Amino acid sequence: MDQLDRRIIAALQANARASTTQIATTLGVARTTVHERINRMEQRGLIEGYSVRLGSTEDTPKVQVIVMLEVQQKETSRIIKRLEAYPEVKLCLSINGEFDLMLSAEAPRLEDLDILVDDLAKIPGVLRTNTSVVFGRRIDRN
Repeated sequence: MDQLDRRIIAALQANARASTTQIATTLGVARTTVHERINRMEQRGLIEGYSVRLGSTEDTPKVQVIVMLEVQQKETSRIIKRLEAYPEVKLCLSINGEFDLMLSAEAPRLEDLDILVDDLAKIPGVLRTNTSVVFGRRIDRN
């Protein structure tokens, strides 16, 4: 993957519905070049699909937190199963370092997330948590 492929992917991440002509014009390359490169990246599995990103409506603002969990290693699979039951948890990543899992969670009110974090800390095998409130998204390619 070269710099042009990365620029094409960035354009698709910004707007997956953009035509190859629009992307080519933006990047200053031929439409056929963009078309061939997208096809090649799809065939190689670099691009697995396209999706829709839903916006939030004005009447349902969301508060987001990042929760770091330190867990007993032998309990990790069971804890992840428990996490799946919380609709507020939108993402769970296994990480290295001081903590073992990183969660992204969303809810309409900060109070709802406060209750969630308290519940997470009570799960057997969770040794400790560290929570940060997200103030804003600076780069979001999801």
